Amino acid sequence: MERITAAERPDWQATAERMGFTFHHLGGERYWDERAYYRFTLDEVEERIEGPSGELHAMCLDLVAEAAGSEALMHRLAIPDDHRDVIARSWAARAPSLYGRFDFSYDGTGPAKMLEYNADTPTSIFETALFQWQWLEDMIAAGALPAEADQYNRLHEALVARMGAILTPGSLLHFASDADHPEDRQTVRYLEDVARQAGLDPEFVAVNRIGVDGDGRFVDEAGTIIAAIFKLYPWEDMLREPYAAHLTTARALFLEPAWKAILSNKAMLPLLWERHRGHPNLLPAAFADDPAAVAAIGPRYAMKPFFSREGWDIELVDGGEVQHGPAGGYGEEGYIVQALAPLPDHDGFRPVVGSWIVGDEAVAMSIREDDVAITRDLARFVPHIIV
Repeated sequence: MERITAAERPDWQATAERMGFTFHHLGGERYWDERAYYRFTLDEVEERIEGPSGELHAMCLDLVAEAAGSEALMHRLAIPDDHRDVIARSWAARAPSLYGRFDFSYDGTGPAKMLEYNADTPTSIFETALFQWQWLEDMIAAGALPAEADQYNRLHEALVARMGAILTPGSLLHFASDADHPEDRQTVRYLEDVARQAGLDPEFVAVNRIGVDGDGRFVDEAGTIIAAIFKLYPWEDMLREPYAAHLTTARALFLEPAWKAILSNKAMLPLLWERHRGHPNLLPAAFADDPAAVAAIGPRYAMKPFFSREGWDIELVDGGEVQHGPAGGYGEEGYIVQALAPLPDHDGFRPVVGSWIVGDEAVAMSIREDDVAITRDLARFVPHIIV
C-alpha cells in the first residue's frame, strides 16, 4: 500500500457534473480528490481486504442469528422493547440485504483491523462504483497509469445483479431519502438507475412524505402502496419514530432489512469480540459500563457511542493524549470502548479503507482520508489502483 501523488485530469469537474456527481465539493471543500491515489498489489487486496471481509461478514451474520433470538442481547444492543419483534421477524424471514461497508484501519504491513460495519446506510457508493472507475479508465487512456492497472471494484455490476435477484423484473421499488440533502439524493438517484438496469421500476418518495393508509400500509404521495422500499435512513432512527408503530402492519420489503439494526450498531463490536476473541481482523472491544473488560483493553483506546456517524462524539485516548471528534449529541444509549488502531499516516494524510459487501460477497474497495486521526464527514474520497 502506497500513496502516490498525481496530476488531476484537467476536465474532471466537468466529467463529474456530466455523470451526476454534483457533490464533488461539499460546503466549499473538496470531497473528491484525485491529486493522489493509493496503490496496492493484487495479493494484498485479495488476502488482506477481500478475504477477511467475507469472513467477517459471515461472523456478523452468526451474531445476528443469535441476537435476533435473545431478549438479553436485544437489550444490550439498545433495540427498543416495542420493536424487537420487527427485528426478529425480519431475520426469521431471511429478509434480503443489498449492501454494507466495513471500515478498516490498514497500513499495508499487518492484518486490516475492523473499526466498524456500516451495514445499514453506507454512503460513498456512487463515487466508489462509478467515478473512481471512470478516473482509472481516463488515467490509463491518458498514459498516466500503466495499461495493466486495475481496481478492486465490481460494485456496480454486483448491485445490478443483486437487485435483480431480490425482486422480479418489472417490480415497483420505492426509494426514499432526504430530498433536500444533495449527497443523499444523488446517492439514491444512482441506486434508482441501478434498479432500472436490473429491470425494476424505481419511484422516489421523500422520506418525510411517506404516509400510512387505513390498513396500516405505507404509501407514497400518490397513494400507491409501498411494497418494497430502499430507504437511506437508519434503522436506529426509524425504530424511534412515531411511524414505527406501523412497521408491523406495513408488510413492506425494506432495503436494508430490519435485522441490519443489529450490525449498524457499534454495540455489536464487543459482542463480536467476545465470540471471536483474538481474531486477527478484530480489535478488543468492551462495553464502557464493564470496568473489568475496559481495563483489560489498556490505556490506548477509542470511546464510541452505540450510534454515531462521521466521527461524531468519538474520543481517542492514547495514554495521556486525548482527541475528540465533532460533537453530535450521540451517546444516550451507551458507549463501547475499542482498542486503538490508529489510521496510517502518509505525510499527514490518514486513510480509512472501506470494503464493500453486496449480498454476502466482498466486491469493492474505497478510501477516504482526513488530516486528523478521527475521520469526519468531509473526509476526502481518494481513488486506488492495483498493479
